[in-house]
Amino acid sequence: MKKLLNTLFVTSEDAYLSLDGENVVVSRNKQEAARFPLHTLSGIICFSYPGASPALMGHCAKQNILLSFCSPQGRFLARTVGETSGNVLLRRMQYRVADDPPQSVRIARLMIMGKLYNGRQCVERVCRDHALRVDVPKLKNASARMKELLPAVCAETDMEALRGLEGVGANAHFDVFDEMILNRKEVFSFQTRNRRPPLDPVNALLSFSYSLLSNDCAAALEAVGLDAFVGFMHTDRPGRRSLAADLMEELRPCYADRFVLSCINNRMFDKNDFQTSDSGAVLLTDTARKTFLKNWQERKKDTITHPYLGEKLQWGMVPYIQALLLARYLRGDLDEYPPFLWK
Repeated sequence: MKKLLNTLFVTSEDAYLSLDGENVVVSRNKQEAARFPLHTLSGIICFSYPGASPALMGHCAKQNILLSFCSPQGRFLARTVGETSGNVLLRRMQYRVADDPPQSVRIARLMIMGKLYNGRQCVERVCRDHALRVDVPKLKNASARMKELLPAVCAETDMEALRGLEGVGANAHFDVFDEMILNRKEVFSFQTRNRRPPLDPVNALLSFSYSLLSNDCAAALEAVGLDAFVGFMHTDRPGRRSLAADLMEELRPCYADRFVLSCINNRMFDKNDFQTSDSGAVLLTDTARKTFLKNWQERKKDTITHPYLGEKLQWGMVPYIQALLLARYLRGDLDEYPPFLWK
C-alpha cells in the first residue's frame, strides 16, 4: 500500500527553492530560511514567484516527487514532469476510451453519481447534526432534488445531457450552501458560486480548496500511470488536467466543500483574513493561506473506512485509491469503476 507522505507548501512569495544533497532548501533574500529532507515528501507546491533551481526540478522528476507551481492565489501554473510511470498499454486504453463516447459516458456517469450521492450525504449530515440551527425542510428539499437525479444520471447515455444533470445537481447543492454555514454570516455569506476571480470570502476558500484537491488528484493519477490531462467528461483543453477534474467531481462535496464549511464553522477565519484587489477579486492573505494549508494537511491524516475496499485509510489516500480503481477498470480487472460513496 502506498504510504501517505507530506506535501511541502511554500507560501512566501519571494521564496526560492534549491537542492542541497537530498534536501530542498528554501531561501529568501539569498539567505537560507528552511530545509526539508526530500525522502519525507510526496510533493512540493510552490506559491512563490522566483521558482526553483533546475537541479531541484530534475531531482524531483527523477524521484517522482510532484513539484507544482501556482500563483500566490492558488491557480495552477506548471509542474515538473519526469519519465512517465506505469504501463504504456494502460495509457493507450485510456486514450481509446476517451475517444469513445459511449465508454466515456459509462465512466463519467458513475463519477457524477458519486458527486450527487456525496452532496446528499453532506446535506443530510448537517440536518442530523445541527437540526436546531438550520432550515431542515429547505435542506431536505435540496437532498430530495439530488436523489431524484440519481436514476436519470445512471441511465444517461449522452454526455451533454449528463453534463446538464450534473449542473442541476450542483445548483441544488449550492442553493443550500449558505444554510450550512453556521457562524459569522456577516462575513461568510454565500449567494452563488463564482470563480476566476472569486468575489467573496466563501468562494475564495472554495476555489483554493479545489486547486489543492486538483493537485492531489493529478498526482494520484500520475502515480498509477494514467495521463491526468486526458479526461472522459471534461474535454481536452491545453493546460487543463481534464482527468483530474473528472476524478475530483465525486470528492468535491465530501472532501473540499465540507473542509471549507468546517473551517468557517470552527471560526478559523474572519474578515481580516481576506483582501480585495482592484479588480474585485477576494483573496486569502498570506497568513490565512498558511492556516488553510496547515489544516488541509491535518485533515488528510484523518482515518476513514473506504466504502468499496472496506479498509481503513487516511483521507489523503482517497484520491490515490480512486485513481488505482480507475486504472484497474481500464485494464479490465473490474467490471465497473466504483465511485467513492462517502458514509
